[in-house]
Amino acid sequence: MKGKSYAKELKEEILREVKEVGNVSLVSRRHGISKSTIFTWIKNSNNRDEIKVKPGRKALVEGEKELENEVAEVTKENDHLKKLLGEKDLEIAILRDLIKKSNPQLKKK
Repeated sequence: MKGKSYAKELKEEILREVKEVGNVSLVSRRHGISKSTIFTWIKNSNNRDEIKVKPGRKALVEGEKELENEVAEVTKENDHLKKLLGEKDLEIAILRDLIKKSNPQLKKK
């Protein structure tokens, strides 16, 4: 079963548009041509190295997982630093109380 054939000029125009836009999905919707057809044209094109396509949804999901891991790591570090800061604040308060008890003249000021 043979599919629909497209004129060479139309193919070149669509490939040029994909190169400019960088998103095959948008171009395919605009022209009513399947994404797989456009990807085949890119694969068979002489200047396929010049055509940069944005990563697909699967690549974005992997990137989101990496980002979530990084956020979790930063959150963990942030919690640790908050705990250290709280301990240091408590230590400073205790030391101030000790100074006031050992030097009553500071209490008047």
